[in-house]
Amino acid sequence: MAHEMLKPSAPAPLRNVNLDTDEIQQARVDLAATLRMAAHYGLEEGICNHFSAVVPGHPDLFLVNRLGDAFAEAKASSLLICDFDGHVLQGEGEPEATAFYIHARLHKRHPRVGAAFHTHMPNATALTMIEGEPLVWAGQTALKFYGRTVVDEDYNGLALDNDEGDRIAEAMGEADVVFMRNHGVMVCAPNIAEAWDDLYYLERAAEVQLKAMSSGRPLIPVSEELAEKTAKLMREGDPESARMHLESIKRQLDVTSPGFRD
Repeated sequence: MAHEMLKPSAPAPLRNVNLDTDEIQQARVDLAATLRMAAHYGLEEGICNHFSAVVPGHPDLFLVNRLGDAFAEAKASSLLICDFDGHVLQGEGEPEATAFYIHARLHKRHPRVGAAFHTHMPNATALTMIEGEPLVWAGQTALKFYGRTVVDEDYNGLALDNDEGDRIAEAMGEADVVFMRNHGVMVCAPNIAEAWDDLYYLERAAEVQLKAMSSGRPLIPVSEELAEKTAKLMREGDPESARMHLESIKRQLDVTSPGFRD
């Protein structure tokens, strides 16, 4: 289901910039690690899903996995650096078309988003396919996302042009998590670590909610007051917890899949 994108008509502009800094290399390693661990947990779908991150020091450029690679194949060196016009400035290959049109427009419209992870992960995606709000705030893990989600109700098929990318970015508003109706989810955060942390826990929250729903018995949501209080406490510790979470997956991958650093 992956799609090639139309090549830009003009050549990539020459840039007198250094794209080989230590900070950029670290971002490459971190993004590759999240892609590989997402594959480990079964959060990807074939070669169709995509993670992006703003290039450190270059708010008009972003890193993204390339067309044709499974998440499990991701390496620091295989990630592409693209501009918002579709030019690949560093790396071999090209981005998947929907990856470009969604992520380029999102990063351009929302500078606060340092990383954007789009997946069709099974449990969260299942919640986009049923009536009503996806999360019902009945489980503690779900409360991490209280007040941070939005539902994009207008499924328009594949995002294969700038207009659809702009529409998705507009639907996101100030939310961090977009449940894309009949499609999947987009998780946005200031950095790679927090995007990974949210992606992982969002799928866990969806999984446990669906298990509870399958019992056929009514769910028991917590009160709005308690949900808001708990969410606030969780958010206070999220940046540091996310940093440690990312470091933990890199330690695991160094044992089980060390090629992600290459």
